[in-house]
Amino acid sequence: QVQLVESGGGLVQPGGSLTLACTGSGFSMNIYPMSWYRQAQGKSREWVASDRAVSAGTDYADSVRGRFGISRDNSKNTAYLQLNDLKPEDTAVYYCRRGRDGRFPPGDTWGQGTQVTVSP
Repeated sequence: QVQLVESGGGLVQPGGSLTLACTGSGFSMNIYPMSWYRQAQGKSREWVASDRAVSAGTDYADSVRGRFGISRDNSKNTAYLQLNDLKPEDTAVYYCRRGRDGRFPPGDTWGQGTQVTVSP
């Protein structure tokens, strides 16, 4: 059974940093690109960042480029999202998914996510 569990969220002041983790089970992450999304209260879910499974290269939404960094440790079957210089508008529930460009493996579902709150 494929499962992705997000963790690492919390309350942080503006300008602060967090590292989110996405731990997978039931599959080998090394053959899948991984993506992060977020959903702020009352807003639609939006794409944040994606990487590639077999080649270098990452992509970011304009709103986070230069502040966030996506990475992975295939030996731990875990993907990460480093959040730096956080702003109140980054407040959201953050989710990870296998896949990129809106294409996900059949049957995959959204996990519980991890809450990030940026507030003084």
